[in-house]
Amino acid sequence: MKKDIHPEYHEIKVVMTDGTEYVTRSTFGATGDTLTLDIDPKTHPAWTGGGQHLTDRGGRVSRFKNRYKGLMGN
Repeated sequence: MKKDIHPEYHEIKVVMTDGTEYVTRSTFGATGDTLTLDIDPKTHPAWTGGGQHLTDRGGRVSRFKNRYKGLMGN
């Protein structure tokens, strides 16, 4: 590897959403920093198989549904 072009790789503590902690190596922050997760494999629907929820921001989903209603027999 070339010198002085790669970020520092050091140990940090990761705190999961349920409070469990582990130490890993990362380029995040500085040595000994803590990374607190908002979403992790224990809570994210992609890993838990949770239901999908559509968030209608500005009526986009509603406009789409109205535009294409009846197209697929719905």
